[in-house]
Amino acid sequence: MDRLSIILTLMTGAVITGGLVILFFTFGWYGWLPIAIGAVAGIVLSWPAGYVISRRIKRTDPQWDESRVERVESTVPKPDAPEV
Repeated sequence: MDRLSIILTLMTGAVITGGLVILFFTFGWYGWLPIAIGAVAGIVLSWPAGYVISRRIKRTDPQWDESRVERVESTVPKPDAPEV
């Protein structure tokens, strides 16, 4: 379970949605449709973006040891389980 990616998903969703809505408004496209497109794009792209950012943070962190993490056996890991 990548807990960091869950936190980053919330932030990246807001950034993607807000960025697209601002971009649409800048080009003069006002209305509910650009907001809906931005929201859908934010929902669809937020988890992959959060996961990629999480992996990059962990890859560049010298204190992170990938070898000490055991394989997660269930879909919902224990709250006190190590980070994957």
